[in-house]
Amino acid sequence: MNRWTSSLLAAAAMLVLASCTSAPPPAPLPPPETPVAPPPVAIAPPQPKDHCGMAEAQGFVGKLRTELPAPVDPTRWRVACTTCPVTMDFRPDRLNILFDAGTGTVKEVKCG
Repeated sequence: MNRWTSSLLAAAAMLVLASCTSAPPPAPLPPPETPVAPPPVAIAPPQPKDHCGMAEAQGFVGKLRTELPAPVDPTRWRVACTTCPVTMDFRPDRLNILFDAGTGTVKEVKCG
């Protein structure tokens, strides 16, 4: 065998051996990112509609019922003690002014 033949056989053997080896395994994929939920949106509770002037009447709370403006309009205002019986009809345009029967101090104002 001459030098060229032995070189050729050696090159062929290297090709055969190179074709038998397997490719390296692919690199592992990074773990999937955990989805992050957006922060909750703060929603303000709905404010009750003020059909009776309740916002303006909040200044009466803590005052004596005798300090209420006179004359009281009975078609729009109901002045009653917190323990007094009143009708259960609901009128969103009526202002209820509730006072403590013992002290006469206004405790609450609300529509209805």
